[in-house]
Amino acid sequence: MQPLIVCRITPEAQGVVSLLLRDKDGANLPAYEPGAHIDVDLGNGMTRQYSLCGDPAQCDEYRLGVGLAVDSRGGSRRIHDTLREGDTLHVGAPRQLFGLHAQATSHVFIAGGIGITPFLGMILACERRKEPWTLLYCARGRAHAAFLHELAEYGDRVTLHMDDERAARCDAPSYVEKVARPGSHVYCCGPSSLMDAVGQACVQLGIAPSNFHTERFSASPTPTPEPGPAQPGADAFTVVLAKSGGRYVVPAGKSLLEVLEEAGIAWPSSCREGLCGSCEAPVLSGAIDHRDYVLSDAQRVEHRCMMVCVSRAAGTVELDI
Repeated sequence: MQPLIVCRITPEAQGVVSLLLRDKDGANLPAYEPGAHIDVDLGNGMTRQYSLCGDPAQCDEYRLGVGLAVDSRGGSRRIHDTLREGDTLHVGAPRQLFGLHAQATSHVFIAGGIGITPFLGMILACERRKEPWTLLYCARGRAHAAFLHELAEYGDRVTLHMDDERAARCDAPSYVEKVARPGSHVYCCGPSSLMDAVGQACVQLGIAPSNFHTERFSASPTPTPEPGPAQPGADAFTVVLAKSGGRYVVPAGKSLLEVLEEAGIAWPSSCREGLCGSCEAPVLSGAIDHRDYVLSDAQRVEHRCMMVCVSRAAGTVELDI
């Protein structure tokens, strides 16, 4: 991980701050595409993922937006309560799981709360490329809605839904039905309930799964079952490591990542919830029960990789490890 200096901490809304990070010598940082995120080491074994919400063309700085989670396990609480300007944070290289899709005829962005962060850079990119876009931004109220001053310049392309100003909660499915056109891609980031509702609306409107994209900050508490036969892998399975020659049983109550760690194999990981993609492992053979939020439907069908922190297998899986 690379050490960066916290140059500025800015209150953006109630419970939301932005961090501006730079190299101590002012050197350029690894480039990234809009929608990317980075891992941030917060000490005491805590690593969290935050979307880059600055201008990707600004090569010497990273900007992050961090909301204080009500049920914080220490990550956002550490940033809000103890982090100070001048402190050093160690961050990983940018990873892209939520970027713009070049084949889209238009981009429909839907943000809930702190889910606005990845869209700031994506909107800038659309502006420069002269690609059509719209944004629905849902929040509890203006006091809790970050970056409103930056979004104000875009006029009626931004639709705001503030719960404390409306009698009803945000109707994101109706918004999708109103603005989506043939070839539109829909992008959603926010609470699981919002993303699930938008996903169901896309299905009902005939929007192809490949045209719907999500960025999750936490695993869904009630994941929607996949259609069709029950997925394999509820029971124990065996993993064979092609390069090291190891062979291990993964019991039903333990993850493949935990088994690898117990065997002394230092495989990369971060979120441990199937959200960030850092633990991706190449698969040589086997039927995978994909339980992550990262891979596309096409990647799942190919069974060429798996997220070892959450996904399982039926029978035996061989990994290129």
